[in-house]
Formats: sequence, structure tokens, C-alpha cells
Amino acid sequence: MGLPLIGETLSFLVSNKSIDMPPFIKKRMKQYGPIFRTSLAGRTLTISSDPEFNHYVFQQEGKLVERWYMDSFAKILHQDATRINAQKNIHKYLRNVILGHFGPEVLKDKMLPKLEDAIDQRLQGWSKLSSLEVKKSTSAMIFDFSAKQLFSYEPEKAKENIAESFTNFLQGLMSFPINIPGTAYHRCLQNQKKAINLITTMFEERKRNPEICKGDFLDQILADMKTETFFTDNFIIYMMFGLLLASFETISSTLT
Repeated sequence: MGLPLIGETLSFLVSNKSIDMPPFIKKRMKQYGPIFRTSLAGRTLTISSDPEFNHYVFQQEGKLVERWYMDSFAKILHQDATRINAQKNIHKYLRNVILGHFGPEVLKDKMLPKLEDAIDQRLQGWSKLSSLEVKKSTSAMIFDFSAKQLFSYEPEKAKENIAESFTNFLQGLMSFPINIPGTAYHRCLQNQKKAINLITTMFEERKRNPEICKGDFLDQILADMKTETFFTDNFIIYMMFGLLLASFETISSTLT
């Protein structure tokens, strides 16, 4: 279990640039097998590298096990939003409405042509540069595209280029939740505030002016607020932020 309080945290944090299994996991698998106990960041936990057991655990969500978010996830995505999203009826509704806007048919018929146009425009702009950082530029492109589909965000009219701030967001999200200036987590929180402020502004403006109809995801949510009792302003804002984060970070990493 390692040292008192900090456990095996220092061994776990040792950097590893290999794409192979982390040495921390590999070493303990040899000692104890695919499932072992340890202590990280003041928490006692069990680590499993057994695919069959992990599959079983995922199948038991809401039955034998309960979903739990890391401290950094809970704080950045908002604790109330993560809890309410775990409830089955709410999760079912969100799944259906998301598929209605981003499912296979919509993706094929509407979104792919739009994405192709967006990529063409960015490639033309990139071709004029002497050099560029691919991951950063791709993240900014997907951020702008996702935000436009969610709440009709227009980056060319924005006062600040928020997409640039989010290019390494996941790095901060996966870091230890130490909110001290200079840390990755602190930068992550600052960037989160920018996105939350942006979404809040768009949401409140659309709510004040119901006659505005953009045909985006936010329009659907505002209409459903009249019938779905679980919707609150705060929940919707953090839900939109979660969808924005999930889309741009994973897609940009894959494209890169």
C-alpha cells in the first residue's frame, strides 16, 4: 500500500513516454496478478487490468456498483450534473436527444458536409502559415464546429478566441485537483470558467428571446424545459459544457 497518506502516489506519477502499459501497473501485475489493491492520493482503491472482470463491472452499473467521478471531473463538470446524469430516466432522455442531433443519420446527411466545408476553410488558412502545431489547431477547429452545432457559436464574432484556451484541456482534467496558479488543473479551471461564461451568455440570451430559432441543440433543450421537470438552468449549462468537452477533445485527438 506504500507510505502513510501518500501511498504509492510518487511511483504512480513517474513519467512514462512509452505507449506500452505503464510500468506502475505492469510491475504490480507481475507481483499480485491482474487485480490488486493500492493507495493513491490519499485514497485506498482497487486496480483491475482484467478485461473480463472490467466488462462485468461495467454491466453492473446501477446494480452492484455505482459510478464515481474523480474529484477533478466532479468539480469541473459540476457535482450536481454528474449525479443527476447518472439517473436512468434522465440518461435515457439525454441519449435520445443527443442521437437525434448527432446520430448516424444526421451525421451522414447534415453534419459531414458541414464538417467538410469547415475543414476545407481551415486547411486553406493553414496553408498560408510557415508552421503550425497540429493538435492545437485541430482542437480549435473542432471546438468551433462543435460549439456551432450545440448553440450556434460564431467564433468570428467572439471577443476572445476561447478555442485556443481549450487545446490542452484534457491534460488539466486528468491532473491532480490542486488549484494553485501554474498547475495544469488551475489552468483547466480558468479555461472552464471561460466556456461556462460563454454558454451561460448564449443560454440566457436565447431564453430571454424565445422567438430566436437557430435549429440547434440548444433550441431542442429550451423547448423540452417546458415538459421535463429535471431541467434547471445550471444543469443545462453544465450539460452543454460536458457535451462540448466530450466532442472536441476526443475527435481532435483522433484526427491528429
